[in-house]
Amino acid sequence: MNKLKERWGITSNLQAIIILIVFAITGSASAWLSKPFCVWLGITKEDFGGWFTLIRLLIIFPIYQVLLVAIGTVFGQFKFFWNFEKKMLKNMGLGFLFKN
Repeated sequence: MNKLKERWGITSNLQAIIILIVFAITGSASAWLSKPFCVWLGITKEDFGGWFTLIRLLIIFPIYQVLLVAIGTVFGQFKFFWNFEKKMLKNMGLGFLFKN
């Protein structure tokens, strides 16, 4: 746990537990929310076959990004998750979205 706290730049075990809970809730919620988005967009397994899973994963990605910051904020960890989000997007080559 100490290595994780050091890597994330946090000081307490409680904060680490809260962060892990936020990751768990966000992952589950984004997967759950992707179904209604697929229905709304008219994306069905019958129409897309094997591509359906890939398309659904692409839909989950932006939902996850938004939910991560939103749920992190509800749990009082906005600063951590906003910095986490910026770092992740910069590593994906989307750093131009953020000014230094």
